Amino acid sequence: MPSTPSPPQPENATAEPVEAADDSEDDASADTNRRAAGRLLVVAIGASAGGLEAFTDILDALPADLGVAFVYVAHQASGRDSALGDILHGHTSMPIVLVKDEVPLAPNHLYLAPPGIQLTVAELRLVPAPRPEDRTQYTPIDVFMASLAKELGTCAVGVVLSGSGVDGSAGLREIKRVGGITIAQDPETARYDSMPRAAIATGSVDLVLPPARIAEELQQIGRHPYVRSSVARRPGDEIVIHQEQLHRIFTMLRNASGVDFTHYKPPTIRRRLQRRMVLHKLDSVEQYIKYMRENPEEVAKLYQDLLIHVTRFFRDPDSFRALACEVFPHIVQQRRGLSPIRLWLPGCSTGEEAYSVAIALLEFLGEESSAVPVQIFATDVSETAIEQARNGLYADSIAADLSPERLRRFFTKTDGKYRVAKVVRDLCVFARQDVTRDPPFSKLDLILCRNVLIYMGAVLQRKLMTVFHCALKPSGYLMLGGAETVGAQTDLFAVIDKKHRIFVKRPIETPSNFQIPVEYTPSRSPHRGARLSAEMHTPPSFQNEANRLVLDRYGPPGVIVDENFQIIQFRGKTGFYLEPAPGDAAQSLNLLKMAREGLLHGLQTALYGARKSDKPVHKQGLRVTHNGTNHELDLHVVPLAVPGEERHFLVLFEEAGATDEVAPEVAASPPQPPSSDDERVKQLQEELAASREYLQSIIQDLEAANEELQSANEEILSSNEELQSTNEELDTAKEELQSTNEELNTVNEELHGRNEELSRVNSDLVNLLGCVEIAIVIVGSDLSIRRFTPMAEKVLNLIPTDIGRPISQIKPNIECPGLEKLIARVIDTVTIQEMNVRDSEGNWYSLRIRPYKNVENRIDGAVLALFDIASRRHELELRQARDGTRAIVEVVRQPLVVLDGHLRVQAINRAFTELFGLSADDALHRHVYDLGGGTWDAPQLHRLLDDVLPRQGRCAGFRVEHEFVRGRPMQLAVDASRIDGSDPGTALVVLAIHDLTRLDTSSAPPATASA
Repeated sequence: MPSTPSPPQPENATAEPVEAADDSEDDASADTNRRAAGRLLVVAIGASAGGLEAFTDILDALPADLGVAFVYVAHQASGRDSALGDILHGHTSMPIVLVKDEVPLAPNHLYLAPPGIQLTVAELRLVPAPRPEDRTQYTPIDVFMASLAKELGTCAVGVVLSGSGVDGSAGLREIKRVGGITIAQDPETARYDSMPRAAIATGSVDLVLPPARIAEELQQIGRHPYVRSSVARRPGDEIVIHQEQLHRIFTMLRNASGVDFTHYKPPTIRRRLQRRMVLHKLDSVEQYIKYMRENPEEVAKLYQDLLIHVTRFFRDPDSFRALACEVFPHIVQQRRGLSPIRLWLPGCSTGEEAYSVAIALLEFLGEESSAVPVQIFATDVSETAIEQARNGLYADSIAADLSPERLRRFFTKTDGKYRVAKVVRDLCVFARQDVTRDPPFSKLDLILCRNVLIYMGAVLQRKLMTVFHCALKPSGYLMLGGAETVGAQTDLFAVIDKKHRIFVKRPIETPSNFQIPVEYTPSRSPHRGARLSAEMHTPPSFQNEANRLVLDRYGPPGVIVDENFQIIQFRGKTGFYLEPAPGDAAQSLNLLKMAREGLLHGLQTALYGARKSDKPVHKQGLRVTHNGTNHELDLHVVPLAVPGEERHFLVLFEEAGATDEVAPEVAASPPQPPSSDDERVKQLQEELAASREYLQSIIQDLEAANEELQSANEEILSSNEELQSTNEELDTAKEELQSTNEELNTVNEELHGRNEELSRVNSDLVNLLGCVEIAIVIVGSDLSIRRFTPMAEKVLNLIPTDIGRPISQIKPNIECPGLEKLIARVIDTVTIQEMNVRDSEGNWYSLRIRPYKNVENRIDGAVLALFDIASRRHELELRQARDGTRAIVEVVRQPLVVLDGHLRVQAINRAFTELFGLSADDALHRHVYDLGGGTWDAPQLHRLLDDVLPRQGRCAGFRVEHEFVRGRPMQLAVDASRIDGSDPGTALVVLAIHDLTRLDTSSAPPATASA
C-alpha cells in the first residue's frame, strides 16, 4: 500500500465565478466559429482498402464550384510515390493539391495526403507531418478529423468510406461533438465494411448512405443557408430562436425523454438545433418544430444530439496522477473499519472514465485491493450510453489511450475488441440518472464530475454544487473539468489543486433550502424570460416599455411582500405611506415596521385577512399621518399565486375617492384635514375598531394554532408508536436477514468447494484423455461432439472448433458409411456396436460404440473408441509363424536347435534331446555355452558361432570334436544358418547337427563353408 501523507491544506485563493468559468465551452466554440467566420466549409473524407472506388463515385456526382474544400486522407504504403492524383484527375475538374508542404485551404480544391504523411489543420492551413514510428499510433484519419473539428467547429464535415480497421471513428465523434456533420458509407455498398461499421457503432454518425447519395447530401449541405451563414458569418447572423419556440421544443423533448433542457446553455442548444435543421434541409425553426411533431423519431435524435458523449480512457492523464497523489491517499487514510470507498461519477457517458478511475484506484491500492471494498457509482442521463458502459466492450482503438501493461492486466481481447476485466467491472455500478432531478448518492469520498457543468446554465450549476456538498462525507473531495470551478460556492468547497480542479468539502452545514429536483416550468422564474430573450437574440419589446410607462404614471403606488410581510419589490412612489424603520437593515424592510403613523392597524388587519382567506381584502377610509397632516386612503391587499413558488401579496395604496378617470395630478392632491373634534373622535373610534378586529383575528389565529399543535402532538405520539413498532419489525427482519446471510454463506462455501472439486475432476479428465493413446470421441444425445482425445484429432480429422458441431458435419478419415445412424441406433437400443474400419492410409481399426451413461444412469449420448488392430494382426502372424517353425523342428529326425541373437536356446527337437540327453527344461532359454553344465563351452563351437557365422551367414558341415556329454567324446558336423532381424535381439540362428562319431572318419565329408 502506498504511503499516506498528511492531507494537504486548502489554498486560500478565491475561485473565479462559475458563470465565467463554465462559459468556456461556449467561448471555445465561439472562438472556433470566429476562426471559421468568412472562410469555408471543409469536408474530410477518410478511406482505406476499397475506398478509392467509392470516392471516385462521389467526385463524379459533385460539381466543381460547390464552394467547399475537400481533403482526402487514405491509408497508403509509405516509401513510394502515389499515383492517386493522376487517377482522380479523370473524375473532377477541381484543382488537386498533393500536400507536401504547408498550404492554405481554399474552396473548390481537392487536397490529398501523401503516403507516410499525417495531416493536421492549424489556422486554416494544412500542416503535413511524418507518420509516427509506432505503427499502433498511426491513425491519420482520426488525427486529421480531430484537428479539423477543433479548428472549424460547425464548418467541419466528416465522411468515412470503405476500409479495414477502426480509423475514423474517433474523428467523427470529435466532429459531431462540435456541431459538425458526420456521414458513413453504407456497409452493404462497401468492399471492406470494417471502418464504416466501426464508425456507425460509435453512435456519432448522422447519415449512412451509398456513395451516390453521399454526393447529393454534400451538395445540399454546402448550399444550405445556415451553413452559408456559418461560413460567412457576421454579427447577428446566427439562428434566431424565440422563447416560445424554445419552450415548445423543450416540451417535446421532456415528454419524450423525461429530461428538461430549460436551464442548459442556449448556445449549445442553438448549435444542435441548427445542425439538425441542416441535415433535414429546413430553413426555419417553425419548419423544424413541425417536422418534430410529424416525426417523433426526430425528437429522440435531437435528444441524443444534445447529450454530448466525449470521453476516452485516462483523458487528461495528469488529472489521474493528481488523484493518486493528492486524493486517494487521504481517502484510504480516513477510511474506518470495513467501510467501503465510495465514488460517484455523474455524466459518465459510455463508461471509459469510470473504468479509468477504477483502474487508477486498483493500481494505487496494489496488493491490498482485494481487502478494501470499493463502490464506484457511474450515472448518465442516456440509457444507450449506460448500456454500452455496462457491456464493458470497446474497440481496439483504445490501445492508443492505454499502456500495454494496463491492457494486459485489466482487459481481455475478444473478437477484435477489448473487454474490461471482471476485477474492474465488479467495482462499477452503472445507472441512468438525471443529476439535475434525481436524488444523489450519499456518504461519498469523491465526486468526479468533469465537463458536465459547462453545458448547464448558472441555475443548475449553483444547484448541483449544493447537491454535491450534501452528498459528500465531511472530508469528501470534488473534482471538476479543466474549464469548471465551484464558482460563487466558495463557502461550500475549498481549493486543493487549482490546476487539476480538485476541491475539498468545507465543514459547514449544507444549506437547507435547496430542493431536488430543480424546477423547470417557464413561468416559475420571473427573470428567465428576459434572460432567454437576450440570449436567443430576440428583439426588445416596445410593448413592455409602454406598459412600464403607463404603470409608473397612472398606477397606484404599492409593494410586493412575502408571507412574512417582508418587502420584495417597491412599485411607484411609496414614501407618502412608508418610511424606513430604525435598526437592522434586513428587519427594516418589514412592511408593518415601515408603515407610517395611523396606517399600521388597518394594514395589519388587511394583511392577516388576506393571508388567512387567500382572497383580496379592501380597506376604505384609512388615515395616514405625513408631515403632521392626516390623509385618507383606500388599501388593497391582493394575494399573488404562482405555481411552484411561495405565496406573495400585492399591497396598493390609493387616495380615497380616486377613480380611473381622475387625472394623476388631481388624484395625487392630498385630502383636507378634519375640521372638527367630531372627525377626530370618529378617527379614533375607527382605529379602535380596527385594533379590536385585529386583536380578535390574533386570538382566533392563536386558538387555531393551539388546536393544530394539539392535533400535531397527537399525530407525533401516534407516529412515535408506529415508529417503535416499525423498529421492532426492522430488528426482526434484520435477524432474519442475518440468518439468511449465514445460510447463503454456508451454501456459497459448499458451492465453492464443489466448484474446486469439479475443476480438479475436469483437469484430471483432460490429462487422462491426453495420455490415452486411443482415439475416443464423446457425442451427446443430439449427436454433437462434446469431447475427444488428441489421438482422435489425427484419426478422425477433428479440430478444436469441432466441439459442439454435429458429427454428421464432420468428414472423418475412416471408411464408415452411416456412422451417425449407427450411433443413433446405439443410443436408442442401448447396445454396444463393434466393427472393423479402415482409414484413408489403409490402416485397420476396431470401432467400438457404446452408450454414454451419466451419474443418474441415464443414456446421454455415446462413446466412440478406435483401436489399432494392425499391430495385433502382425503379432498374430508372428505367433503363427513361430508355431509353424516349432512344428517343423519337431518332425525333423535330424537334431536341431534354434538360438536367438544372444545365442540363447529358443527351440530343440526330440532328436536333439535323445542325442545329447537334455530335456526341454534343461535347454530352453539357456545360453548355448551353458548347456550340459558347461560342456558345450567348446572352442570350435565359439569359432563357429562368434566368428564364422557372423561373417558368412551360413556354414555347412563344420566339424566339431568335443565331449558334449561327459564321458562321450563326439564328432559332429554342424550345418548353421543365421537369420538377421531389425536388431540383434530379433536375429535367429539354426543349427542342424550330424553325429559322425559312429562313421568312418575317412569317409566323413570335408568341412566347407558357404556364405
